[in-house]
Amino acid sequence: MTPSAPRTRAVAALRMKQIALDNQGHTIRSLRAQLATERRGLATTKKEFEDTQITLEASHKVIAGLTEIGLSMSKKIEKMKVKKQQAKANVECHQKFQARIQEAEDSMQAQHLIIEALVEEKDSLLQTIQGIQEANDAPAPFDEEWVEEPEEEEIEDIPLGEGEIDDE
Repeated sequence: MTPSAPRTRAVAALRMKQIALDNQGHTIRSLRAQLATERRGLATTKKEFEDTQITLEASHKVIAGLTEIGLSMSKKIEKMKVKKQQAKANVECHQKFQARIQEAEDSMQAQHLIIEALVEEKDSLLQTIQGIQEANDAPAPFDEEWVEEPEEEEIEDIPLGEGEIDDE
């Protein structure tokens, strides 16, 4: 018996549908495998992104800390500059006072020399007067020996203040 044509066609159509279904099943399994691979890749990428984000946040914290340290150091540098300027001003003031003290000492030495010269001149004049009186047989006004009184030097107080030395 020969198989009937309509039956053979139906079997062939069923066979074709079965092959098509098998192909679709294979395609679906292949697509599911690709999807799983893509999901694993996305999970890895997501994990790397999260790690990068954590690293970035840590970097921002470090940068903020370094900025704060930099600002603190800038303030300290400014304070040191102010102290340096004050020290320089103090040195200049000290040098001015030293110069004034030196001028005062020089003036005192000059005055001392003048006083010594005046004392010598006075002694010379007294001797001259005594010589003239002796030559004229006049009584000596100074019967006692001449005793020179010790000189008392007046030392002016040098003010230790802000400004000028008072010459009162």
